[in-house]
Amino acid sequence: MSAYQDDIKAVAALKEKFGSSWSAINPESVARMRAQNRFKTGLEIAQYTADIMRKDMAEYDADSSVYTQSLGCWHGFIGQQKLISIKKHLKTTNKRYLYLSGWMVAALRSEFGPLPDQSMHEKTAVSDLIEELYTFLRQADSRELDLLFTALDAAREAGDSAKAAEIQNQIDNYETHIVPIIADIDAGFGNPEATYLLAKRMIEAGACCIQIENQVSDEKQCGHQDGKVTVPHADFLAKIAAVRYAFLELGIDNGVIVARTDSLGAGLTKQIAVTKEPGDLGDLYNSFLDCEEISEAELGNGDVVIKREGKLLRPKRLPSNLFQFRKGTGEDRCVLDCITSLQNGADLLWIETEKPHVGQIKGMVDRIREVIPNAKLVYNNSPSFNWTLNFRQQVFDAMVAEGKDVSAYDRAKLMSVDYDETELAQIADEKIRTFQRDGSAHAGIFHHLITLPTYHTAALSTDNLAKGYFADQGMLAYVKGVQRQELRQGIACVKHQNMAGSDIGDNHKEYFAGEAALKASGKDNTMNQFH
Repeated sequence: MSAYQDDIKAVAALKEKFGSSWSAINPESVARMRAQNRFKTGLEIAQYTADIMRKDMAEYDADSSVYTQSLGCWHGFIGQQKLISIKKHLKTTNKRYLYLSGWMVAALRSEFGPLPDQSMHEKTAVSDLIEELYTFLRQADSRELDLLFTALDAAREAGDSAKAAEIQNQIDNYETHIVPIIADIDAGFGNPEATYLLAKRMIEAGACCIQIENQVSDEKQCGHQDGKVTVPHADFLAKIAAVRYAFLELGIDNGVIVARTDSLGAGLTKQIAVTKEPGDLGDLYNSFLDCEEISEAELGNGDVVIKREGKLLRPKRLPSNLFQFRKGTGEDRCVLDCITSLQNGADLLWIETEKPHVGQIKGMVDRIREVIPNAKLVYNNSPSFNWTLNFRQQVFDAMVAEGKDVSAYDRAKLMSVDYDETELAQIADEKIRTFQRDGSAHAGIFHHLITLPTYHTAALSTDNLAKGYFADQGMLAYVKGVQRQELRQGIACVKHQNMAGSDIGDNHKEYFAGEAALKASGKDNTMNQFH
């Protein structure tokens, strides 16, 4: 018997128990409301989605072709529409997640207004967005089930038992819109205690996976900007432990932690690591510092020195009081960061790169996997990359290496529309199309995400509407470019009253008041024009 039928039976028994005072209660209506409210708390969501992620990680370990994907969303409605679209076109949400971008929280969700990605926004805006996203995803479940209930009633009324059985089967085997969210906690918003407190809020809101980076919290920069400052391993590992403790305290024992390293592009550190003996983590971290060997007589006032291998070394200190690493050490530091994080509680890695290049990523992952064979990545398919130019240049360089004639191309101007129909551009586009598949097969990428796609799509679609509507196109710009496309492509929110819950509300009115219910979805509802 299905959960739906079980609920009908259970409520019918309750109704009988409480007698005539419950005469207005319809057991099937209660069963429908329960089906529409499957997840009662954020912790239930966190556990459900953690189980999904762990299953997906194990499946990827067995077969790298079954990688996972997500798009970054900055509002609950955007996340909801993304999942509705996935279910409509792909018929399942399997292996598809949501990403919560700290960049977009800063740029779009702060009470201060748009801010750069430097952890200046309110930290609770992150957990608030997680809660909002899941509120909208739960409403998507409620709406879709409501449509099924309405169709079930129509089939019954028409006496079509086969149709009714088909719809009942869809209800009994309903796939929820609730999927894992990989949530960005930036550099932890302070010390480990601050990281722990925020992690708890995020998990309570529904997060099963928290991504944290190894930058200095109060110096945090966007991963694709300059001026990034990293922390010694011990500092970062304390924050990873803080997040794990938050998961364990709340009973999400299989919560997922993504350890992000910005070391590839970070040339600075705020601290010299504590070291107790040669070769320990602190000593390894310090070994990458840009130092000059000095004698005791050369010590100046206020100098900081390191004694290493019997030598006195003076790290180069900037006027900002930051210390710099030697040039060319980024990849080695990155690999060490990753190995250390996985050995101390992290589950997945994130290496922030300056370009999308499978070979570069693979080179680092191969080194990591020499120590930890099942190491795998979450990778940022970043809008900060010029994908067109990067891949056209990669193809150009490969053609040169193969001795092919490239005289028709100017490498510095390959972004030009003049090259769009060329063989080089077509090869590059195919490499872009298969980048995720190739990265997962060869470079250990378990999860591919785009951090800021919906930021850009909102800007692009608004620009397209505005340039016509406020010029000579008037209403035709909206009708032709938006509404007509919604109708023809079956976009759910063309019936915006339904999307906002008016039909759910009508059904509730009928549950509560029976024939006396004043419903909004009658014959004069203009929403009936959309079919």
